[in-house]
Amino acid sequence: MLSKKRTIQMIEAMGELFPHAACELTHKNAFELLIAVMLSAQTTDVAVNKITPALFEKYPTPEAFLAAPVEDIMERLKTIGLYRNKAKFIKGCCQKLITDFNGKVPCNRMDLESLPGVGRKTANVVLSVAFNVPAIAVDTHVERVTKRLGICPPNATVREVEEILMKQLPENMWSVAHHRLIFFGRYQCIARNHDHAICLQLLQENSAIKMQ
Repeated sequence: MLSKKRTIQMIEAMGELFPHAACELTHKNAFELLIAVMLSAQTTDVAVNKITPALFEKYPTPEAFLAAPVEDIMERLKTIGLYRNKAKFIKGCCQKLITDFNGKVPCNRMDLESLPGVGRKTANVVLSVAFNVPAIAVDTHVERVTKRLGICPPNATVREVEEILMKQLPENMWSVAHHRLIFFGRYQCIARNHDHAICLQLLQENSAIKMQ
């Protein structure tokens, strides 16, 4: 595993490569972000962004989703993966938002994770992006890149990856590190076979790191 210093250098180098790394899910408020993140499971942000403008125009609030037949919601989600389950989770989530949180998205992890369809990753994204709470959401890009670069061991679980990054990075870097790792994995160090030496070279050129 890399030292704290080298881990920070890696993230800073990614920031040089992707200075505008940020959440790419289209949203106007915490509620829209919550629903968009739920929809993004096993689906690209691009695919989600294609359906959410019309979805949120039709159902702008938890009350609107709750009043809609689940079949109508499914129809609007059918171009993305797992749309049937996601429609059901959205209904359940909106019900709990109204019943337990006065229709507002809660701003702490425990309450967020109590919502149907919301796990730790989704909660971390909402905390970080909507409420500016330092958090690291570990998605497939973050997990793959940190293991490929030696920041985390290959056999680390998703939770262990999150905990390692939280230990290796100062708290004020957690949220931005999440976005930089995603951009690096999405646009440079992709999952498909590629020349990984180029990825390392780019990081080296944008930092003081001397790779082994």
